[in-house]
Amino acid sequence: MAAPRSLAQRLADTRARLENDVDLWIASAHEDQPWLVPISFVWWEGEIWIASMGGARTQRNLTASPVVRLALGELRDVVIIDGRAEVEPMDRTPKKVLEIYAEKQGGDPGAWADSLIRVRPRKVQAWRESNELDGRHLMRDGRWLDEDEPDGT
Repeated sequence: MAAPRSLAQRLADTRARLENDVDLWIASAHEDQPWLVPISFVWWEGEIWIASMGGARTQRNLTASPVVRLALGELRDVVIIDGRAEVEPMDRTPKKVLEIYAEKQGGDPGAWADSLIRVRPRKVQAWRESNELDGRHLMRDGRWLDEDEPDGT
C-alpha cells in the first residue's frame, strides 16, 4: 500500500479529476426511491454541470429534492461529492458551459438535452486506501480546506 497523500496532493488530484474525467455516478432519490446512474459532466467555475432531458428520472428527482451525491473514480481511488442541484433551462445556461461541454463530450448538448443540472458542491471527500480515510475531507460547507485546517474525521 502506498503512503497516504498529503492534503495538497489530494486537492490537486481531485481538481485534476474534476477537470479531466468525462463521466461520474449521480445518486438522487424521491419518495424513498433511490436512483443511481452514470452520466457525463463538465466542471466549470467550481460547479458540476450535467446535460439532461426534462423527462429523465434524475432530473425529476432533483427538481423535487435537490440533494445529490456524485462519485468519480474507482473503488480504490474515489472522490465523493455531496451537493445541491438546480435544473437550469438550456437558454439560461452560461454559453461557456455549453462550449466546454461540447468540446469535452464531443457534441452540443443542445442537440438532445433541454436543460443542464448544476451541482454546487458542499462536501468533497477523496481517498485511495484505508490509510487515507483520516483526512479524506477536502471541502466542508462549500469551502475547500487547506493544509492548516484539520478535517475533523
